[in-house]
Amino acid sequence: MRALPATVLALLGLTATACGGVANSDAAGGQDLAVSAQPQQPAQAATTEARKPLDGKVIVIDPGHNGGNFRDPKAVNRKVNVLTKWKPCDTTGTETADRYTEAAFTWDVSNRLVKILKQRGASVKLTRADNDSVGPCITERAAIGNKAKADAALSVHADGASPGNKGFHVIMPEKINGPVDPVVGDSKKLGLAVRQAFKTGTGLPYSTYIGKDALDYRNDLGGLNLSTVPKIFVECGNMKNAGEAAKFRDPEFRQRIALALANGLQQYLKA
Repeated sequence: MRALPATVLALLGLTATACGGVANSDAAGGQDLAVSAQPQQPAQAATTEARKPLDGKVIVIDPGHNGGNFRDPKAVNRKVNVLTKWKPCDTTGTETADRYTEAAFTWDVSNRLVKILKQRGASVKLTRADNDSVGPCITERAAIGNKAKADAALSVHADGASPGNKGFHVIMPEKINGPVDPVVGDSKKLGLAVRQAFKTGTGLPYSTYIGKDALDYRNDLGGLNLSTVPKIFVECGNMKNAGEAAKFRDPEFRQRIALALANGLQQYLKA
């Protein structure tokens, strides 16, 4: 339908809405429409409409491993203190049968995830800047989240179990009489939200070989033990399983994973 000119609308006391409706009607009293005595405030309305669900939230995304780790075994194997034990600075991660690496997978998913989160208003930081370098160590990855005072931190991984195993699982911290203790409860809430969103969004099953109902609690991971902000790891599936490996190779499925993770983070942060 052809829109009336603004001058005619003003004379009639009407203002057009985005949906073609009418503003300034007196619905409660059923009275005739009249020109409002109050000035319109389009700037304020626009500001309200522009608000996004994750405005003001800080999120740290940790793409597991790094594509260049294999080039420097000495640096990667250097032992670091994760409070409950000493562990290698990092590892090379796993890969599919056709050599699609976990580092490449986590880098791609994480960048897709960052884009979605930023579109929803969040401030997002990555723990590494590329997929060609070495590290950073697991201790440094935790420190990045702590320094950012993140509202939530999520480490993206994929497992390398025997080919007959399948499914995803979420890893959450345990109390260790250390810095993570105050956020163990919130980390569990984050893990539960992400588990539900991941299952709904990807259709992948709960892990058949580790944890209970896709939940695993660990006290030996530096990325969790040293975190002072709510943090979890997500093992998106088994890269050695042919079916899941094929899904991980598919860019559209990686986008589904990223969207599911974003939805889980948002559910936790808006609760």
